[in-house]
Amino acid sequence: MINLQGKTVLITGGSRGIGRACALMMGKAGADIVISYRNNEKAAGNVVSELAGEDRKVLAVSGDLSEEGMAEKIFARCQEELSPPGIVVVNAGIWKRAPIETMTPEQLRETLDINLKAAFYICHVAAAQMLKRGHGNIILVSSTAGQRGEAYHSHYAASKGALIAMAKSLAAELGPRGIRTNVVAPGWVDTDMCIGFLDDPVRKQKIVDEIPLRRVATPEDIAGPVLFLASDLSRHINGEVINVNGGSVLCG
Repeated sequence: MINLQGKTVLITGGSRGIGRACALMMGKAGADIVISYRNNEKAAGNVVSELAGEDRKVLAVSGDLSEEGMAEKIFARCQEELSPPGIVVVNAGIWKRAPIETMTPEQLRETLDINLKAAFYICHVAAAQMLKRGHGNIILVSSTAGQRGEAYHSHYAASKGALIAMAKSLAAELGPRGIRTNVVAPGWVDTDMCIGFLDDPVRKQKIVDEIPLRRVATPEDIAGPVLFLASDLSRHINGEVINVNGGSVLCG
């Protein structure tokens, strides 16, 4: 039912985890796919290879999105080799433990740069381009931490809470001009970012016991709601947060 043929989708942090799952799922729905990545060229190449061979175009672009001007360069590559993205998935992020009493300015800066500043730059350029065409779709990947907070990750929770606030602001600002903005907020997801927690059987079981559905989400569990928000099935949804956490955090 969901058909994204004729659409170009940009997914930041698209080489691994949730971003990779989004790229594969949206590519299978017919979209041309652009993924951005920072360091892992091999992983990005694997995504391109997995999507190759079908009636679609795929592009991987490297760069640090927290650098001013990098978002413009990525959108320029899209314009040159594919077409301006009509759907943008803001997914790139990091999650690093840092107790508040020992957190350094560099730890704070790194998390805010990658999780928030880079998202702002992408939304800034995406909105400017989409407004010229009178339509567009921005989807931000936040976290349950942005809603309830998270011990030893206050900088991460702050950055993810800011994404939710930014998305709601953009929904009100850009919605009247044809651009929807929404959020997907995952809980625990079985990705590389969670290695160190989920690879410990005892710790993983404790996490699972706190999830009513009694399992940790896969990246595909998150990519499905992202695909829904990217499609016309969600055409009247704007400024919303879709929680994908198995019921572990229940909020309106």
